Amino acid sequence: MQLSLRALRYFVAAADAGSVTAAAGEVRVSQPSISAAIAQLEADLGVQLFVRHHARGLSMTAAGERFLAHARGLLAHAREVEQFAGSMGDAQSGEVSAACFITLAPFLLPGLLAEFSARHPGIDVQVEEANQAEVLNLLTAGRCEVAFTYAYGLSDDFEAEVLAEMPPRAILAEDHPLARRRSLRLEELAEEPMILLDLPHTRDYFRSLFRSAGIEPRIAYRTRSYEMVRALAARGLGFGILNAIPRMPWTYDGHKVVAVPFAEELPKVYVVSLRLRRLVTRPSVAVFTDFARRHFAETWPKLMQAPPGRRAARRK
Repeated sequence: MQLSLRALRYFVAAADAGSVTAAAGEVRVSQPSISAAIAQLEADLGVQLFVRHHARGLSMTAAGERFLAHARGLLAHAREVEQFAGSMGDAQSGEVSAACFITLAPFLLPGLLAEFSARHPGIDVQVEEANQAEVLNLLTAGRCEVAFTYAYGLSDDFEAEVLAEMPPRAILAEDHPLARRRSLRLEELAEEPMILLDLPHTRDYFRSLFRSAGIEPRIAYRTRSYEMVRALAARGLGFGILNAIPRMPWTYDGHKVVAVPFAEELPKVYVVSLRLRRLVTRPSVAVFTDFARRHFAETWPKLMQAPPGRRAARRK
């Protein structure tokens, strides 16, 4: 069986557009050409990829959904081959589509992208920030080839490499009675209002910390914003729990928070690089992933040191 790259392009265009008409406009060919290519592809594969709805476009079958990730991977490989041929043997070329958990991105991406682009100017890296559920969906759908995220809700479909581990810390206003403590116990926050970072999987992790200790947290505020957790805590509206802590203690509106470690051994979160097992890692992706691993090992311990405000508080 020989699959046509043109047919694969038409198939992916139709899957993304949801209709033959829209796909034809996107790739600038006639509708019959799109339809014929998809029909031939289905015949070659021996499966139906789409359900056709009269006047309502296309919907993908389960087989079509599974094949879509592979089709994207094949087309990405083809683009890299074309780029390689055009670069006259330059090995440091290609493109990488990556994803990063949204609260992790500000810590990891700026330095990583700056240093990588300086060392490997021929490789174009595009990164999408997303919550955990979205990151996993991007990988499964073949829309990204590597992700940097937390080890939440991972199935056997993914291959994960641990890059770092991070314990939880309580986020308090600087004038909170517990703010100058070297550590505190989870039970000391049982009657305090909690500001919950309310993202898929993240919310379950934070609530599980309390429930494992037989405590039901008093959730006063829910937010999808990492910085909103810090800002509300700084105003004395409750405490937050976060794992990644900025080097500077100031919030956007100029107030200060303190990150206090927990005395007991609570479950950590693990930062991982993640890929889909069934997809072959392309050379440019391997170069980027290896570079990210080294960069992470060198920079993350410094980023996770206690912020200046916290060290000063301990000396008093």
